Amino acid sequence: MLNLSAMNKFSSAVFITFSGNCRKALTHYQTCFGGALQFDVFEKKWEDYTGVPVVSGSLVSDSIIIYGSDLVHNEGRILGNYLSIFLRCKNVNDRRALIEKLKFNKQNPFVQNDDNQKLIEITDPFDVRWVLGI
Repeated sequence: MLNLSAMNKFSSAVFITFSGNCRKALTHYQTCFGGALQFDVFEKKWEDYTGVPVVSGSLVSDSIIIYGSDLVHNEGRILGNYLSIFLRCKNVNDRRALIEKLKFNKQNPFVQNDDNQKLIEITDPFDVRWVLGI
């Protein structure tokens, strides 16, 4: 039997790195799926960037939840690294526990590790990228 209380601990969605066109992409997806948009952006413009980068954006509709960002990994946006599995954790403690489970004895799986960060990204031993939010 399915444990519904365990399912409510996390919620999942798609997380996509758009590399400069997150707002445009999520706005387009809104015309496809409907729903509500939300954007968290940097307060000021970046050098060599034409607009204000989206740190985290979301489209929440009845049929899909898509999170995205303009922030690209250090190695750039290449096939395979622009898609991550996103899980919203209830709190920092739940996120820490999940990180311990996901890393599965892997040494230093973190791109960043700061409890004050809204989003933390890890790569598991199977090279699957996870973005864990609170």
